Amino acid sequence: MSLILGRFHCLLLLAGLSLCSTVFAQGRSVDYEVQGTVYDGYFVSAGKDAPLVMLVHDWDGLTDYEVKRANMLADMGYSVFAADLFGKGIRPTEVKDKRQHTGELYKDRSKMRSLLRAALKQAQSLGGNTDNAVAMGYCFGGAAVLEWARSGDKLKGFATFHGGLATPEGQDYQHTQGKILVMHGSADTAITMDQFAALTNELESAGVHHEMITYSGAPHAFTVFGSSRYREDADKKSWARFTGFLESELKE
Repeated sequence: MSLILGRFHCLLLLAGLSLCSTVFAQGRSVDYEVQGTVYDGYFVSAGKDAPLVMLVHDWDGLTDYEVKRANMLADMGYSVFAADLFGKGIRPTEVKDKRQHTGELYKDRSKMRSLLRAALKQAQSLGGNTDNAVAMGYCFGGAAVLEWARSGDKLKGFATFHGGLATPEGQDYQHTQGKILVMHGSADTAITMDQFAALTNELESAGVHHEMITYSGAPHAFTVFGSSRYREDADKKSWARFTGFLESELKE
């Protein structure tokens, strides 16, 4: 399915129902190059000087799921750049391939940071307000967003939905500038509550302003529409908290 979505289309509501809705901002696929490799992001503008959300995909790569979330945010008045960390056309469907592509970036944190910064630069070139921006990510994207937070880059906030929480050896949050919001399912067996607690202690020790929320009965990937892991209650609550986070951290 094309990443280019029309002005009028049917959005899958959080309640799981389909209803035709108007998209007030027109999004488009954007090719950009990083160190000789072409990447395929998605940008949707809510107008000049609109607050910016940088969105990082899960281990499936940038798919219709991230596009849907980007358009939901655009309807609320935010411009969104959905970054591509894998490369144009690389959208793995097999678990072994997903592990390969995420594993390569977990092993090369410098490259991960370079790709995140390149995406931010691309967003700026398209008119995105990078001085008034928050980063958010899902699963692998959540881990990438925390990597971004540790880098010390000056964004207003960093939010993760069921993202990886472990801090690599030799890293810490001493240089983190923005606030951190973590939304995690307490039934997640891939990312344990021990990791959740460890991150809480790290952020507190580093003096980073943070909010850590758990949702009972929610497994890993609890926000993914149509999945067996989807949990409507946790999805609605986490989305409401995230949009509140955007309202408090981003200036109109």
